[in-house]
Amino acid sequence: MTAITVELSADTYRKLQEQAQRIGKVPELVVGEWLSELLAKVPTPLSERERAREALRAAGLLVEFSAEEQAHAKAAVTLTLDEVRAALDRAGGKPLSEIILDMRGPKE
Repeated sequence: MTAITVELSADTYRKLQEQAQRIGKVPELVVGEWLSELLAKVPTPLSERERAREALRAAGLLVEFSAEEQAHAKAAVTLTLDEVRAALDRAGGKPLSEIILDMRGPKE
């Protein structure tokens, strides 16, 4: 455990002592509990992915599917990744990324 020193006004310390007496604890323990409760409520920073999702949601560009829609989508998937790759290999032709680059034209 780590100790810290906190300077309180005489009035604040008196109130702290009164509160601690009421609940039958020492002031140091009361302050520690209060700080723990307060810090537990502080939100943790969002990850980059979460920030992106929030920005998309705020712009109305993110669709959240219901649990029923998610279950339906999962049930509708019948191909494995290997089967998809095999089908794309059989199709031949240029990869989509190359087609897009061709459509964009040369860089200026």
